[in-house]
Parts: sequence; C-alpha cells; structure tokens
Amino acid sequence: MEIANHLQVLLAEDDPKLLAALTQELRGHGFVVHAASDGLQASELIAHQTFDLAILDVGLPQKSGFELCVQLRQSSSVVPIMMLTALGAIEDKLEAFKMGADDYMVKPFHTRELMARVEVLLKRSNRNLQAHDVLKIADLTLDLDAKTVTRAGKNIDLTAKEFSLLVALMQAGGRVLSKQQLSEKVWGLNFDTGTNTVEVYISFLRGKIDKNFPTKLVHTKAGFGYYLAEKE
Repeated sequence: MEIANHLQVLLAEDDPKLLAALTQELRGHGFVVHAASDGLQASELIAHQTFDLAILDVGLPQKSGFELCVQLRQSSSVVPIMMLTALGAIEDKLEAFKMGADDYMVKPFHTRELMARVEVLLKRSNRNLQAHDVLKIADLTLDLDAKTVTRAGKNIDLTAKEFSLLVALMQAGGRVLSKQQLSEKVWGLNFDTGTNTVEVYISFLRGKIDKNFPTKLVHTKAGFGYYLAEKE
C-alpha cells in the first residue's frame, strides 16, 4: 500500500494480541504506528501528535473510543477514523458515525478487509486534501479546501460525514443520487444499505442547511433518492 508510506497512525486497542497483530500488519504496510492499550494513553497521544489515520476500539478502559473520536474531531475534521468494536447493533454504528467516525468494523474481522477499508479511507482523504474547489448552489457555498460551509453568509458547522454527504450531493449537480450511490461515495466499502443511516444523515443535513432558511435545498425523489435544487 504505497499510500501508507510513513503515514502516522494511532492504534488504540486493549486486547494485547490484537494490538500486536494489527501493529505488525500496519507496519508491514509502511505505517508509523503509535499504539495505545487504553483510552488515557491514546488521549495523551492525540494531545501531542498529528495523525493521518486513527483506528480506535470502542470499549477501551479509562476513556472510550467514542470519547477519543470526539477529541480527534475537535483537533482535525479530516483525519480518517476507523472504529473497532464487539458491538454490532445499528444504534452503536449510528453513534460512531454521529461522533465523527468514517467507518466501523465489528469483531472478529479479517485483517485483509480492515486494510482494504483503510486504503479506501486514505485515498478519499487524500483526494479531499488535494481539492481546491468551491461548490455553490443558490446561497449555499462549500469550500473543499478550507472544509467550510456557509449559507447566506452564515457559517454552517458540519461533521466530517455530513460534509462528505453534502459534497456528493453538490457535485451531482441536481441529479438524483440513490441510497446505494450515496453509501458508496460517503461510506465506502461494504456499507449496509439495509440500514437507515443515509436517511438519518439527510435529516442531519436538512436540520443544518435548510431548517432556518425559507428556501429548501435538500429534496427527496420518492423511490429514487436525494438531490439538491433551489426549487423542487
């Protein structure tokens, strides 16, 4: 994985065997691994180090993976975050995404799948960092370089996933995007389209970019998907 050459990764996992195995695998792919066996160690690393990728176990002692995810998002809106957990309930997945995670894997998992997902996350992050475009529709402006969104001159604070979803919709230029298309663009490999995650995030977007404005931009085409338009 050439993209991983010397990239800094935070790996937080309290299972010593899994921590050792993932550390070896990541280093074998060219990552510089900063390993932590509990949440406090990971929190200290976050406070003093900039990372290109974070892999966080949800059930860490002393400070949970969810708390670390929030801490990372406060310091960086673009670092890709992968959550690991023994919990498979959809509520836990949605909580991870709400906290700002980019992907979510349930234990046990195959290391090859983890590395495949990591590669997708890094490529997407790399594309975003290289982008210098400004997207506009009506009074809504999205700056891909600065990672900012404004509407009618007012700043709109979005999570990383909300931002990616809005990018996908704006780049579609008014075309309708299905749940499957949005899942692939925003969440990458193996996202379960049988869940209501896309609908949940569309609702989040509407609450932030439409709720306080007279003209609604996010629209649903029943049975087909979602699109942006100044007039329905």
